[in-house]
Amino acid sequence: MEGEHITKKTLDEIDNSRELENLKKVEAALFISGKFLSIQELVAFTDLNPILLNEALEKLKDKYNKESAIEVINKSDLWKMDISAEHREIVNRLASGSAEFTKAEQETLAIVAHKHPITQAKIVSIRGNKAYEHIKKFVEGGLLKAKKLGRTKELELSQEFYDYFNLGRKGEVFGERNGMGDLGESEGEKGEVLEES
Repeated sequence: MEGEHITKKTLDEIDNSRELENLKKVEAALFISGKFLSIQELVAFTDLNPILLNEALEKLKDKYNKESAIEVINKSDLWKMDISAEHREIVNRLASGSAEFTKAEQETLAIVAHKHPITQAKIVSIRGNKAYEHIKKFVEGGLLKAKKLGRTKELELSQEFYDYFNLGRKGEVFGERNGMGDLGESEGEKGEVLEES
């Protein structure tokens, strides 16, 4: 009898573990999508059969709609995770605030990320003198590494960049490059260096 009790307890633990894992899969899919998803889309994303998926959706709906500022919404068999109506004002105020990097800074960083290693002089010739400020901010923030190269600096992405943007390890995403990429600057060609202010 005791052996049967342990077996039933073990089976219940396995069932609870599977149910919890199913809930996490559905929760992750709803969280990251940011839009309404059909049952078919959720089945494709989570690999759950529709019966288990519907059970998980209902449990998540009950959990979030009772205990959280986040809610799970069902409209015409489409599902979405969103901020509850009473908390949307806070989110809207936060969302309309300033981003961590300005659009111009983001564009400068994107060029460095795409063409690294690249000289500061080349970035300034593409982006203008404001790029000096952008580069300084990124170097101080640890996203870029700068090393002296004649009268300019050579810029590379740091491991911090990859960590910050959740891109994996350095060299896995963009691949290692030699030379300056395809901005038209051949190796050994020097861009005009502008004075830093």
